[in-house]
Amino acid sequence: MTGPDRADIASGVPRVEDEHYSYTAYADVRMAETFEQARFGGPIGRMLAETQERVVSSFLSPVIGVTVLDVGTGTGRAAIALARRGATVTGVDASAQMLAVARRRAEESGARATFAHGDVHALDMSSQSFDAVVCLRVLMHTPDWRRSLAELCRVASRRVVVDYPALCSAALIEAIGRRAAYRFGARVEAYRVFTDRSMRRAFRDNGFRMTGIHRQFVLPIALHKRLASQRATEHVEAVLAGAGLRRLVGSPVTVVAERCAS
Repeated sequence: MTGPDRADIASGVPRVEDEHYSYTAYADVRMAETFEQARFGGPIGRMLAETQERVVSSFLSPVIGVTVLDVGTGTGRAAIALARRGATVTGVDASAQMLAVARRRAEESGARATFAHGDVHALDMSSQSFDAVVCLRVLMHTPDWRRSLAELCRVASRRVVVDYPALCSAALIEAIGRRAAYRFGARVEAYRVFTDRSMRRAFRDNGFRMTGIHRQFVLPIALHKRLASQRATEHVEAVLAGAGLRRLVGSPVTVVAERCAS
């Protein structure tokens, strides 16, 4: 494991522990059952999910027939969306409770996706065994993000899609606050933030090159959820984007990287 870069230091990365919150928080039936509503409920939650679905699909286009591994699949949102678009999808997660919800949701939606237990730090798959690997809302939480990214790149033959909160965004303030609370024993998800530079370098170290990037919001998602108006959010964010702010401080960031020719 290499030392933390400036983005890690600035956001405060939780030290690796025997029971890191990224495992214990999701090994809970109530968390699994309420996850979708908490993250993607309401007009802004739906907007967030639908936008990322379109972005991920465009990054993997054409989707039909593509083999995809969704790492940290959670309740299966990305896996189900890609399966319904024609991809052959396997979703893996370290939480049996989240996987149970994912399987149920896939069955209810009629999506043909396979789900299995798996840890992003050590995937039980052969090298380059999937056309593409998708990993959303994971690197910001996982104990060793570089090792995790190396595993994503190892099993992908063509593309890797990940997302992360940006260091140069409002997410930094929340990340610092959560890290402080975590140090004092609070049960919070003390996530890290990233620079595009650190992510490009990490991909390059694993034989990949970032080829696409999408930034979603300038203002904090929590603020938009409080407003609870998709029309207001779209208007405000369009004005801020027109002023060039989304390009500078937009977050979350979703990127695609492609394997470099050997």
